[in-house]
Amino acid sequence: MKVLFVASECAPFVKTGGLADVIGAVPKTLAALGAEVRILLPAYPALREHAAAADTVLAIDDLFGGPAALRAVTAEGLDLLLLDAPHLFDRPGNIYLGPDGADWADNHLRFGALCRIGARVALDGVAGWAPDILHAHDWQAGLIPVYLRQAGGAVPKSVVTVHNIAFQGLFDAAVCAELGVEPESFVSERAEYFGKLGFLKGGLACCDRITTVSPTYARELLTPEFGMGLHGVLQARSADLSGILNGIDLDAWDPGADPSLAATYTARSLKKKAANRAAIEQRFGLDAAADGDGPLFCVVSRLTEQKGLDLLLAVLPGLVARGARLALLGSGDKSLEAGFVAAAHRFKGSVGVEIGYDEPLSHLMQGGSDAILIPSRFEPCGLTQLYGLRYGTLPVVARTGGLADTVIDANEAAILAGCATGVQFAPVTAQALDQAIARTCELYRQPALWQKMMRQAMKHPVGWDQSARAYLALYAGLLGEAPAEPAPA
Repeated sequence: MKVLFVASECAPFVKTGGLADVIGAVPKTLAALGAEVRILLPAYPALREHAAAADTVLAIDDLFGGPAALRAVTAEGLDLLLLDAPHLFDRPGNIYLGPDGADWADNHLRFGALCRIGARVALDGVAGWAPDILHAHDWQAGLIPVYLRQAGGAVPKSVVTVHNIAFQGLFDAAVCAELGVEPESFVSERAEYFGKLGFLKGGLACCDRITTVSPTYARELLTPEFGMGLHGVLQARSADLSGILNGIDLDAWDPGADPSLAATYTARSLKKKAANRAAIEQRFGLDAAADGDGPLFCVVSRLTEQKGLDLLLAVLPGLVARGARLALLGSGDKSLEAGFVAAAHRFKGSVGVEIGYDEPLSHLMQGGSDAILIPSRFEPCGLTQLYGLRYGTLPVVARTGGLADTVIDANEAAILAGCATGVQFAPVTAQALDQAIARTCELYRQPALWQKMMRQAMKHPVGWDQSARAYLALYAGLLGEAPAEPAPA
């Protein structure tokens, strides 16, 4: 079975969020199960060296204002098709935003080009390879099913995965002609959305199947509260919608072999976590832990209201008063950045903040913290809680989306059953978050119970095997086939 993934980012090459981690991990697991996956990506500057070493498999004289080429290369165990269009993608900094922090004005052309070439590969193949399944990820690939529908005739089956419905790719209707979106596609049943062209809306309306990244989020998307204006489209297609839980790369996130840790450890050697805690204390200027202190919480996140970080700011005095500490790594909303920097000055020694993103540091924070705070107002799946489980850093999460699906709350029944792996709270308010922090501190002061929960968390399955099998079964169902057997070792 041949599958074409189309996405705007892929770890370890270019990453702004969890989408990249998914695109970098799933194809490897699918390959182990017998599928042949190629990933179509823009050739951003971060991929320049790989593009230079690649084979040109398709030349395009003019792609929305300049020449382009499709180049094939294998890198980091992934088969890549790189869309090399310097006039669209050879830009410094954020792949979506200009230096002023606003979306690039030509994002419709940049990701429209990705969709046009994705549809061309899906329809005609490239260098003797043609996909059976087209799998488009998020709005940046959303127009591909629209182009396939316009082509008519026998076309590959298509799947669209919604990683975060808050980002929809809405553009002025005037761009339709430039993008080749035909009038019959710019209707409310397809890609038109309140007078605008909706990349994601079109994909959801025209694809064969829709998935999202957790079962709870799939149900939430059918409601006005979480559907972000597309709940009606999804309700109409609810029979074609499923939630397949995200996983993580178990090789990249392994506390027993992580080079970013001061000390590696397993569930049998949890005392070694102390060396990582000491490294965090030094890096963030935190006072060393003393007997009777509360846990060291961490946050690794975009600083946005979606992530509930304004609520955390509000309850920081209570966290510190309980003897707990906080190390935060992230960037985003400038007012939240300023608020946390001010809190680090106010609670010097108890709160440490680094604005920005540092991948090795994020690993150290998972390896040395006691708990990770994720108070999101909505969370399609979330990956940081999965990293926390893997590293025995107990997640404290809002009961929403994938957070609800992956963390077992330490209520009395779960503690008695020996299956608790973290703390959940609802509703998503400052008061409920404060109570969850208080409950976490109480659990932490019961060392035997806390260590038992850490070990339970580290045993929780967070890899891709089960979810990749679900994708493979979905693909096979679309093709009328039985799922493939795993490839021989």
